[in-house]
Amino acid sequence: MANITPLHDRVIVKPVEAETKTAGGIIIPDTAKEKPQKGTVVAVGAGKKDEPMTVKVGDSVMYSKYGGTEINLDGEELLIMRESDILAIL
Repeated sequence: MANITPLHDRVIVKPVEAETKTAGGIIIPDTAKEKPQKGTVVAVGAGKKDEPMTVKVGDSVMYSKYGGTEINLDGEELLIMRESDILAIL
């Protein structure tokens, strides 16, 4: 991955892969897959002046369903979002 640093309170997250099978073994087509809401933090900004960042690189996080902006960096699908879009550290 290229050297990228998000600004201020932004975080770059690599989403986990969507499930391809149900527990019963049924294969889920791409059109029916749920958008993942979990991922791993790969880069963290410096934070706002009065608000230090809570998450750090390597944290597994859960984020809002439609949070973040999808970016493609060196062929890798990533999300860039504000720290406030992150709901929990897992």
